[in-house]
Amino acid sequence: MDLIFRNARLIDPEAQTDALGSLRVTDGVIAGRGAPEEPAPEGATVIDAQGRALAPGLIDWGVKIGEPGERHKESFRSAGLAAAAAGVTTIIARPDTTPPLDTPEALEFVARRAADAPVNIRHMAALTKGREGREMVEIGFLTDLGAVAFTDGVRVVRDSKLMSRCMTYARGLDALIMGHPQDPGLTHGAVATSGKFASLYGIPAVSPMAEVMGLDRDLALVAMTRGRYHADQITVAASLPALIRAREAGLDVTAGISIHHLTLNEFDVGDYRTFFRFTPPLRSEDDRLSMVQAVAEGLIDTIASFHTPQDEESKRLPFEAAAPGAVGLQTLLPAALRLYHQGGLSLPQLFRAMSLNPARRLRLPGGRLSEGAPADLILFDPDAPFVLDRFALLSKSKNTPFDGARMQGRVLGTWVAGTPVFGDLA
Repeated sequence: MDLIFRNARLIDPEAQTDALGSLRVTDGVIAGRGAPEEPAPEGATVIDAQGRALAPGLIDWGVKIGEPGERHKESFRSAGLAAAAAGVTTIIARPDTTPPLDTPEALEFVARRAADAPVNIRHMAALTKGREGREMVEIGFLTDLGAVAFTDGVRVVRDSKLMSRCMTYARGLDALIMGHPQDPGLTHGAVATSGKFASLYGIPAVSPMAEVMGLDRDLALVAMTRGRYHADQITVAASLPALIRAREAGLDVTAGISIHHLTLNEFDVGDYRTFFRFTPPLRSEDDRLSMVQAVAEGLIDTIASFHTPQDEESKRLPFEAAAPGAVGLQTLLPAALRLYHQGGLSLPQLFRAMSLNPARRLRLPGGRLSEGAPADLILFDPDAPFVLDRFALLSKSKNTPFDGARMQGRVLGTWVAGTPVFGDLA
């Protein structure tokens, strides 16, 4: 029942170390570490990593799966296969389905559907019924059924009194609320960030201050209610002072960002390329660099793909009319490795944001290489080059902004609780 990884470059986000060693797995749990050529007990399966990187599996927080309602865009099976090939061992699925996951019955349905996936799938639930911002869901019942957080996604709860009640009720149950910090009045109809580029292209745009205003509102409510809060995407430098003040005030606040906002900027829209339309829109290069620095400093806690599958009919439209979002499960790691190769972030820093911090915030057992942690692991070559072909992706939808891009970083094997779910190394 033993599995030994030898000659592995162990990426430990908890200790922030990157060093050669060996890792032993027993009965699906990490049992210890040793020297690179650690002797293996009789009968153990031995994998020679040949100096490749071994790290905790990615925890992708905010994945859209099309069940129920849009199974033609993504199913639990296709998302699970894409995740396994990407080194994502835990998917945190969004509730913006059709209908939304706003009742215990809906949550039970998707939990059953997800049970056969090759990776772990946990679910967030909607914060308000129908994601309409009018009435709070049954947070207690949904928490009992395993909901790890509550969010209406990109639909901002406009009613501040209702949002404060949700935070107060969630605080009593120790539940986490994930907000989308934007001012909906300003962002309505906007598809780009205001500035010279948007004006030149004639694209409806919004000021970055819409994010700052939305974040300020939410943080004020957190200060009033003392609830647990996570901002899904912080994308502009002007938002960072508010985060710093919240941390200094002792508020239970964390923040995330999408890999697309960390690696792309507003100029990538090019000739109205709809695969680059996101919510919030891509930002300036100065903002992007500020976000990379914020991740390095730990001010931005998590990085996720915000995987949003859209079919061809939804994207082959004028830029303003095209559906926002991109698939990101299989591009999360190679896109993040751009930051490593550019010197912006180390591998332990990347895996702190993509594995350890999501696990800690959602109170999940993974994200670590320490003894007793589940053996959710990824073996990858961070230097292996390739050209991305979107039609080779395992997701049903192929709307990636990285189609044809030169990238580095190939996943060689993925294990969930010590069981191989991708690769032919064991």
